Amino acid sequence: MRTLAVVVPVYNEEKDVPRNMPILYRFLGQNFKNYDWKLIIADNGPSKDRTEEVSKELARKYKNLVYTKIPRPARGNALKETWLKEKAEFLVYMDVDLSSDLAFLPQLVNALEEGADIAIGSRLKKGSKVYGRTFLREIMSRGYNILIKTFFWTKFNDAQCGFKGIRKEAAEKLLPYIRDKAWFFDSELLIIAEKSGHKVREIPIVWRDDPASTVKVAKTAWGDMKGLYRLFTTRPWKKVVLSERIQSEK
Repeated sequence: MRTLAVVVPVYNEEKDVPRNMPILYRFLGQNFKNYDWKLIIADNGPSKDRTEEVSKELARKYKNLVYTKIPRPARGNALKETWLKEKAEFLVYMDVDLSSDLAFLPQLVNALEEGADIAIGSRLKKGSKVYGRTFLREIMSRGYNILIKTFFWTKFNDAQCGFKGIRKEAAEKLLPYIRDKAWFFDSELLIIAEKSGHKVREIPIVWRDDPASTVKVAKTAWGDMKGLYRLFTTRPWKKVVLSERIQSEK
């Protein structure tokens, strides 16, 4: 039986956790009956509200649902530490607001089954549908992804969508080279992965933007720009390629 771990990073989400995690839990139970699966709430604050309390209540109520507290803050840390710790064959993460339509989760996992190293949901690939997104966010997202393609010659269209999966062996190879601890984590992972020859599969999805999102667009955008400059000047994917070459020659 194949194994799957779904990670949901949270920070001060005392409302969304009890509202959305039961929905995700039921979906996993109904659609992944042939998997040994686990749902992980990863508190990357740690949170200052009742997130820990409500998450532990759910963990007591639902089998295969666990709560973990990441000692170091930031979403990138939560994903990196949890993915490296978990032994599941397929590792997935999504945002706690469930903006990505869950109907596409089986497609994401199927892409990994079929050989993709990383599978990503896309709001910008042909066939996707996006609801409720502001004009400013749409323009900034498209502009940012054009920058990535221009400077790194990558093929994927949407680096920032909070709906991704990775094979365990790919995670073990790539995550040690990811330096960002926060929102640039996704972009850094995808750029290094594709530039080092790993297969990235992009799936157009239905996305419903959360109007209550607490992400600070200007601060995040500045962090992304600094991250892109760092990757462009250091080219960390060369280290991944060299490491794999050395391993293959042993």
